[in-house]
Amino acid sequence: MKKPELLAPAGSMEKLEVALAYGADAVYLGGPRYGLRMGADNFTPDQLSEAVEFAHRRKAKVYITINIFAHNKDFEGLREYVGFLSEIGADGVIVADPGVLQLVRDEAPGLPIHLSTQANTTSSYAAVFWEGRGVSRIVLARELSLNEIKEIRKRVGVELEVFVHGAMCISYSGRCLLSSYMTGRDANQGDCAQSCRWRYHLMEEKRPGQYFPVLEDDRGTYILSSRDLCLLAGLPHLAGAGVGSFKIEGRVKSVHYVATVVKVYREAIDRLMDNPGGFAVEPGWLEELGKVSNRDYTTGFLSGDGMLSGHGDVEGIYSRSCTFVGMVREYDPERRLLRVEQRNRFFRGETLEILSPTGPKRELRVEEMFDDGGSLIDSAPHPCQKVYIPSPFPLEEYSLLRRC
Repeated sequence: MKKPELLAPAGSMEKLEVALAYGADAVYLGGPRYGLRMGADNFTPDQLSEAVEFAHRRKAKVYITINIFAHNKDFEGLREYVGFLSEIGADGVIVADPGVLQLVRDEAPGLPIHLSTQANTTSSYAAVFWEGRGVSRIVLARELSLNEIKEIRKRVGVELEVFVHGAMCISYSGRCLLSSYMTGRDANQGDCAQSCRWRYHLMEEKRPGQYFPVLEDDRGTYILSSRDLCLLAGLPHLAGAGVGSFKIEGRVKSVHYVATVVKVYREAIDRLMDNPGGFAVEPGWLEELGKVSNRDYTTGFLSGDGMLSGHGDVEGIYSRSCTFVGMVREYDPERRLLRVEQRNRFFRGETLEILSPTGPKRELRVEEMFDDGGSLIDSAPHPCQKVYIPSPFPLEEYSLLRRC
């Protein structure tokens, strides 16, 4: 069994750094245009160059999204942009539009092309078609069963990538129309308003003003506001089926989300490779995934029964508030002092949980806290405020302090 790549979202440079610190093998990110996440911070050209250089120094890869469904106007400047991505050493581009794909092949024939999940590859016939068009990796549609993935693997030689965690759009793998119709914000141009997550009522045509709630319980309905995907238990089956990359959704999610989810899947993949026959989902992993913002988890369509079901080991995880309050930037071993960058207000006297890139969780009681001038303070109320906290043990850079 070949070790699958762990591919993490990077909506900003900080999230890229955190993803790699917590164990991602590769990241995917977008520039200021052409990607489907306008809500992410995204990267300027200079930042893209910096991101690729930073990742390569850490033996990691960077894939850059050009996955909009392009209109004529979107091709203005695209050829130059693709040439720039090739020059800075991007490890691949993620595309959905056939016109964009052809432009990439013409302008940068050596640049690997990953076919986005937006292209809705749901059969081995489609996979064969795209392989013949020069695609080096296919990000498969989320609607596929394990048996369908195996059949695709038999028929093509390209790499296969599968989403294993995160939000699922109500549409075929992201071709969302709700946002455009309801708000004028085109999800297929990167400006999704998350309309599928709103609350809705049903009104019958001849009964105006009579609203019936569209409810969702443990048996349905799955019309809107989908559960989130979690395929921890399915990792051995996906790896055994020849999936080469496990992808985490979430370029607009928080640093806390990126760190937590990447660490869980890093540990899970490493455990799988150490003992493929004895792999089991650790309760601690599920507990961690419950600490980030989430909807109830599902194993999606993997079982092949055609509906969002098969919760298995992840049943019972629920949305739970665990607030990320600070990131460790440095540890001074002589003074035994942490330099922490505040993200949410916290107070002297609190006991905080620590998530570090390596090692188990710990707790730290904030007995004292100092500002930049060395004055004792009772709280850290200001965004990104630098504070100093005594710690009896060292902590790695990018360790997160959180209130659970």
